[in-house]
Amino acid sequence: MKRYVYINDDESVHDLYSDNRISNRKYTLLNFIPKNLWEQFSRFMNQYFLLIACLQLWPLITPVNPASTWGPLIFIFAISATKEAWDDYNRFLSDKNANEKEVWVVRNGIRKHIQAQDIHVGNLVWLRENDEVPCDLVLLGSSDPQGTCYVETAAMDGETDLKTRVIPSACMGIDFELLQKIKGVIECPNPDKDIMRFDANLRLFPPFIDNDICPLTIDNTILQSCYLRNTEWACGVAVYTGNETKLGMSRGIPEPKLTAVDAMIDKLTGAIFIFQIVVVTVLGVAGNVWKDTEARKQWYVLYPKEGPWYELLIIPLRFELLCSIMIPISIKVTLDLVKSLYAKFIDWDLEMLDQETGVPSHAANTAISEDLGQVEYILTDKTGTLTENKMVFKKCCVGRTFYGSESGDALKDTALLDAVASGSSDIIRFLTVMAICNTAIPTKSKKGDIVYKSQSQDEEALVQAAARLRMVLVNKSANTLEINCNGSLIQYELLHVLEFTSDRKRMSVVVRDYQNGKIILLSKGADEAIFPCANTGQYIRTFTEAVEHYAQLGLRTLCLAWRELKEDEYREWSLMFKEASSTLVDREWRIAEVCQLIERDLEILGVTAIEDRLQNGVPETIETLRKAGINFWMLTGDKQGTAIQIALSCNFISPEPKGQLLLIDGKTVDEIRRILERVLLTMRITTAEPKDVAFVIDGWALEIALKHCKKEFTELAILSRTAICCRVTPSQKAQLVQLLKSCDYRTLAIGDGGNDVRMIQQADIGVGISGREGLQAARAADYSIGKFRFLTRLILVHGRYSYNRTAFLSQYSFYKSLIICFIQILDIQFLFCFRHLWN
Repeated sequence: MKRYVYINDDESVHDLYSDNRISNRKYTLLNFIPKNLWEQFSRFMNQYFLLIACLQLWPLITPVNPASTWGPLIFIFAISATKEAWDDYNRFLSDKNANEKEVWVVRNGIRKHIQAQDIHVGNLVWLRENDEVPCDLVLLGSSDPQGTCYVETAAMDGETDLKTRVIPSACMGIDFELLQKIKGVIECPNPDKDIMRFDANLRLFPPFIDNDICPLTIDNTILQSCYLRNTEWACGVAVYTGNETKLGMSRGIPEPKLTAVDAMIDKLTGAIFIFQIVVVTVLGVAGNVWKDTEARKQWYVLYPKEGPWYELLIIPLRFELLCSIMIPISIKVTLDLVKSLYAKFIDWDLEMLDQETGVPSHAANTAISEDLGQVEYILTDKTGTLTENKMVFKKCCVGRTFYGSESGDALKDTALLDAVASGSSDIIRFLTVMAICNTAIPTKSKKGDIVYKSQSQDEEALVQAAARLRMVLVNKSANTLEINCNGSLIQYELLHVLEFTSDRKRMSVVVRDYQNGKIILLSKGADEAIFPCANTGQYIRTFTEAVEHYAQLGLRTLCLAWRELKEDEYREWSLMFKEASSTLVDREWRIAEVCQLIERDLEILGVTAIEDRLQNGVPETIETLRKAGINFWMLTGDKQGTAIQIALSCNFISPEPKGQLLLIDGKTVDEIRRILERVLLTMRITTAEPKDVAFVIDGWALEIALKHCKKEFTELAILSRTAICCRVTPSQKAQLVQLLKSCDYRTLAIGDGGNDVRMIQQADIGVGISGREGLQAARAADYSIGKFRFLTRLILVHGRYSYNRTAFLSQYSFYKSLIICFIQILDIQFLFCFRHLWN
């Protein structure tokens, strides 16, 4: 399904699509009481309390005043309802502030101020610098002559670096005044929550451009809750409004997580209730028999000779009320209060305050504190979680020459500096790829220095290293790149950007050199993505050895490549790329297929090696938690060698002979199945030996194992205390968490980036690190901390204490109830006599 958005048409779509009023409220005034009661009575314990309270309304069977049960019950439900109402009222106030914010729109060809809630699909919205974007817009114009603008997306995805957005090619050169009169139609898909994708087409009406379809991507959009930065003004057309924006579609109230203690209490409640039914049935039958045979003979009991039809139910229901104290109503209040207090202790813990950044620990979920003490598996990201995510360019291999000694820095290597000064062609091309093939944006600081902003820390390290080696990216616009090479200014026309995806694992740009008119393809990516695309005649053994050598040192590697394109070849490919970019069905797959046609016969220029240092205290933290009986799995997108080296440094695994690594790296189903059987046999043999055994698997093999060999892989997961999963995607991380949960293990997932969110949300306990990749993981998590080393205190101090205390309280209430119940059963006849005095 798709929608047609008519630009600057005030009447055409008002009735078809919603206005821009957003609502995050869970309740309304009409449905609050029934909806809240339905949610509270969805738990068996509350249903049980309601049953007991209703039974106590019958004077014939209750020995106590019904207020003794109804009072606490109403109080408990009122407290929960008040908390829900307060949270919903705060959401209402937040929505009200957003809806009533004033924005500039074009109505009947005139710019005017209106409230954000009155924006409709198709309206032209004008933004000024530092304005918040009120809805999802397709960018049509900006103050930059090159048609670019910069947005901050931290509120949406947690990433703090600025993103570049460009106006569509069809809107290039339209005058400021003409933008208010622009007319056209946008063909786009129905609203969805994928913030990384927008496949649409734009067609402007005469007198602008007639019948010329222009493809639109996510780079042509500004999404709701972003902020316009470093741009004087921007203009866009509203395509999704209100709760139909991408952020609105993904927004929602998370499902509450049921802790192990809560699950145990529900099971105990059910078991005790079944026990009560048995007791009540036995004692009820015995009581009715005793009543008919003995009680009617006793003058003081005053039983009538003939009773009503429901007389048989009176004694069993009396026993039910007497046994109801087995499940005390106070247990729910006690546990909720204790859990909230434990969560506050985590917030107040000064020993978990990151002194470097000032980030404190925070418990976003107050209901699962005791689960921290039951963690059996920790699944952790690597970059930014175990490491600092501060990338430093350390070494490189260009041609067949290695630069940077074992303990030195390539940027200080005299051989490399001399090669740059002499203008070596290999070095110049290598540095050109480093400077151009990226998403970095050069900006000038107040001191006049060039500062680079990039969505990737690796790219930022590469472009900064190129600048230090006299290949300086000085300007970047929608279609022009300027490089200062050894004092000479070189200009390139940016023709196409083939963006990085987790499937392709590489990025490319197509540029035209203004000096000689040559068209060049520049590529960078993982070795397994670049080497298969190399020229068949090229000798790449040196580069393969370089990748392995750098990986063993724990460095992150990227391969750089280059190819000169012929004019005819480029023209033919450009048409196919434009066609693929214009399709609305499977656009990403079609683009990847077309990219593969041009990313071939590459000349490998060299390999870069970037260092990402471990955070302080990571090895000690992992060693301590492993001694506490917790298993560790590391899930990373890095290559196998780098991941293994980091795992050794972090004390995940022990070196030989104490440790043993089992590799799973097949390419076919049969091969993977054979390797898994062999690894399982080794695991079974070594389980009785004091040896640290771990398995290593890459993303391709993992995909096959989860799809075709799930039974064998599940057994392997149960047997293994340690696993290293390389080149895994965000969805695979979540699948691994789900696999361990299906084996009834209590899991904790920890990460720092947007690619870790699915894993964090899937786990029983999600922990986010407020790191350099932003706050997206921290916001999605149950707990947020500043550094990985605080995990020890979170689990072994707060977790163990919370679990032991909560478990003690629940067990104490249970056993206390049993004792009281049996005492009252022994004294049952006295209670029957007391009934008449009560009445």
